[in-house]
Amino acid sequence: MRVLKILAAAILLVASLGCAAFAQTLEKTSVRLGVGGKALLYYLPLTIAEKKGFFKEQGLDVEIDDFAGGAKSLQALVGGSVDAVTGAYDHTIRMQAKGQDIRAVLELGRFPGIVVAVKKGVKYDSPADFKGLKIGVTAPGSSTNIMMNYVLAQAGLTPDDVSFIGVGSASSAVAAIQKGEIQALSHLEPVISMLERSGDIRVVIDTRTEAGTRALFGGENPAAVLYLKKDFIDKNPNTTQALVNALYKALKWIQTASPEEIANTVPEEYLLGDKALYEQAVQNSKASYSITGLIDPAGMKSTNDMLVKFDDTMKDTHVDLSKTFVDTFAKKAAESVK
Repeated sequence: MRVLKILAAAILLVASLGCAAFAQTLEKTSVRLGVGGKALLYYLPLTIAEKKGFFKEQGLDVEIDDFAGGAKSLQALVGGSVDAVTGAYDHTIRMQAKGQDIRAVLELGRFPGIVVAVKKGVKYDSPADFKGLKIGVTAPGSSTNIMMNYVLAQAGLTPDDVSFIGVGSASSAVAAIQKGEIQALSHLEPVISMLERSGDIRVVIDTRTEAGTRALFGGENPAAVLYLKKDFIDKNPNTTQALVNALYKALKWIQTASPEEIANTVPEEYLLGDKALYEQAVQNSKASYSITGLIDPAGMKSTNDMLVKFDDTMKDTHVDLSKTFVDTFAKKAAESVK
């Protein structure tokens, strides 16, 4: 009996030392991560990594700060209140143009997943009809706003030709349409499926699919990514890899999970009181999630071309797109994550 007790104690000691050694490989075990609208399906991989315990498996304690929109989470990263962000890829290009070295390390969405719709009864034949309308976006400066600017530019319009209103995510966006506070909407799932089913909107542009994305942009257009300051990546390569590993595992899980399994995993409030509707929204969005975690160079160029076309502050900039995405972390995750 005494021998057994000694053996058990030795096993526990080795296990604890092993955990400590693992923890020591991470430069930071506590990470603050910003996101703009966590309940949106645009950021589903983040919620899956959190709820399935994939961050903890990597030895990370991740505190998630949920902001009103992607522009706010970017501001938090620049200001230093968060260490990393799950946000739109185009933010990395914009910041590189401003001389701030922010880089993506993992693609979460290969299509934007953003839908532009008009309220039922509002006249719409072409993007020119957006002139003078009140258009809801998640938040000013966020990806939903940026894509809408691109749509306007194609019709020869500018952001000054419309009124943009930040409507947040989920229930507040639905309410804004139903109360008539806005006449059009650039938004994401599950908001779109809810408004489609209730008959409150008519979809006019849809980037949830490859066909819809190519129709608008003429090619691929990467969406959500994990991005950080280069300085953080350089100082914390193991912590960065751990974040990528967890989110990459979430992407692989989403690929094989059923809409019902996904609905059973996310917080109940994400379902907006209608689980079946949420499952339909998941089904509508599944094709948009990244398969490899890598951004195709053509997608980088497509995004840059979009920004240069409609944004006067970007027209004379020459961004080295190779600095907007570091592919080594995603490649390593593909080799090691099971």
